[in-house]
Amino acid sequence: MPYASHEDYFAEQPPGIRALLAQIQAEVEARVPGASRTIGYNMPAFRTKRTFFYFAAFKRHIGVYPPVTRHQALIAETAEYRGPKGNLSFPYGEALPVSLIGRVAAALADEYALR
Repeated sequence: MPYASHEDYFAEQPPGIRALLAQIQAEVEARVPGASRTIGYNMPAFRTKRTFFYFAAFKRHIGVYPPVTRHQALIAETAEYRGPKGNLSFPYGEALPVSLIGRVAAALADEYALR
């Protein structure tokens, strides 16, 4: 089903997952003022001039895309969550590091502003 908004996407998720997604949404909006909500690849996303951050709920985790590539300290800090392509996976059985995700979003906003 194609989603038209973050709210449409969130509505399809179980309540507990919906709450986690809302936390990410609020954190990104706080860290990247002026970013607008959008849908990309049928996932909730944020954009300024370009789309710079995607997040989605999966069966066992929340994924964050694309990978950070220019902030070495942040890359090291997120190592335990990085998959083979550098995308981040946050398992449901662990506390969601919302602040870390917000810093990733801010770093991606900076990276994409340079492209």
